Amino acid sequence: MVSLAARTLLCYNRGLSSISFNLRRNATSISVPFCDGVGRCASFASVQMHSAAGENQVTSTRAWGVGNVVEVLEQRGLIESITNDNLRSACSAEGPPLRVYCGFDPTAESLHLGNLLGIIVLSWFQKCGHKSVALIGGATGRIGDPSGKSAERPKLDVETLEKNVEGITNTLKTILGRDGDNSFVILNNYDWWKDITLLDFLKNVGRYARVGAMMSKESVRKRLESEQGMSFTEFTYQLLQGYDFLYLFQNQGVSVQIGGSDQWGNITAGTELIRKILQAEGAYGLTFPLLLKSDGKKFGKSEDGAIWLSPTMLSPYKFYQYFFTVPDSDVVRFLKMLTFLDMKEIDEIGQEMKAPTYLANSAQRKLAEELTRFVHGQEGLDEAVMATEALKPGSDTKLDWETIEGIAEDLPSCSLSYDEVLYISLIDLSVSTGLLDSKSAARRLLKQGGLYLNNSRVDSEGKRIETHDIVNGKVLLLSAGKKNKMVVRIS
Repeated sequence: MVSLAARTLLCYNRGLSSISFNLRRNATSISVPFCDGVGRCASFASVQMHSAAGENQVTSTRAWGVGNVVEVLEQRGLIESITNDNLRSACSAEGPPLRVYCGFDPTAESLHLGNLLGIIVLSWFQKCGHKSVALIGGATGRIGDPSGKSAERPKLDVETLEKNVEGITNTLKTILGRDGDNSFVILNNYDWWKDITLLDFLKNVGRYARVGAMMSKESVRKRLESEQGMSFTEFTYQLLQGYDFLYLFQNQGVSVQIGGSDQWGNITAGTELIRKILQAEGAYGLTFPLLLKSDGKKFGKSEDGAIWLSPTMLSPYKFYQYFFTVPDSDVVRFLKMLTFLDMKEIDEIGQEMKAPTYLANSAQRKLAEELTRFVHGQEGLDEAVMATEALKPGSDTKLDWETIEGIAEDLPSCSLSYDEVLYISLIDLSVSTGLLDSKSAARRLLKQGGLYLNNSRVDSEGKRIETHDIVNGKVLLLSAGKKNKMVVRIS
């Protein structure tokens, strides 16, 4: 191992060479591994990782998992492009582990379904014996990535950014570190950007960037052709992300950056900076496809907005329900991309779906279970399954106030006084609460067997609310069919 007081990187690239690159004025000493010409490290004793939360000692000893991660990802439809085919050999079982990173800008307090593929790909690298780095964009989040955006992102104040960084960090720690896995580290790029001056950046990075190449990036070209155009701030974003890759390559031994297909331009900006500034090979980029439904529409949005990964912003029950309703045409592909099930088991599920004895939504249930467990743990899955069974119309599960209240935030609700509810007809209550539009619609649904009170089907038009109908004296659950529900809180 070698000390880098001046950020010196030693690389094996057709013979040993030493290249010194120091951007930060108050650089601290750090040890990094020697790297060979295909981005593999010749020696991994330990690397001191610096993050916003402090210092984490990571020991890189190879514990090989399920095989070559590139082949695994290809098999599951998780690779759109790679910058260099040498990445395949770099990921072979004969070599030492790689370090791979994915960036997450703190644009909200929680990550969402659009970020999930990045976490899953990081997890596959971990399962195959590599080390993952989740990079929080505490600095780049102040700029805003223009990729895939038709207008400039709204500026976030420092307090909001810090709150978002904390929320995203907690989510990543929970998911990546579940079951005691410590083969990852979380960093914040503000930790190095805060010490870089504009003049330093222009002198040491900007001089290697070519405006023509920057303008040819798809994310830039589309915005320049739009009515809104693009600010200089957004235009420089690709250089900021590119330098992040260079910094991690030089100081943390990271040789692979992953991201969605819309990140290709930003990723290749990093590999180019590494090649030009450090004159080093062995930096790779890998992109995965955007998650689309079979009709070509983006997967990850509900009628109520984003599908958040934090249980404080979306309950495990609601998360589970979203995947439970995936169309049959998408479910096998999503099982391959979004779960860690064996491919043989997924193929068997696909064959079972074609059989006349197939139980409807069994594959969706498996998808929902696997994903909810991955994001929210077994406890979150148990909570979601319990709520799903309890809220199923016609279910024998006895409802209690805690069960209904636990999912009330995910359902339409209203508050009525005791006198407004007691002895009123169910037909009238269904209309006054907004569950149904009219009394005629309520009567029609009741005759069809689709009107429920506390999961019990109501057959009589004359049904009125009795004292014993009010669950624990606090709440009612009305259902119109299987999906439309209304929680009535009694005040």
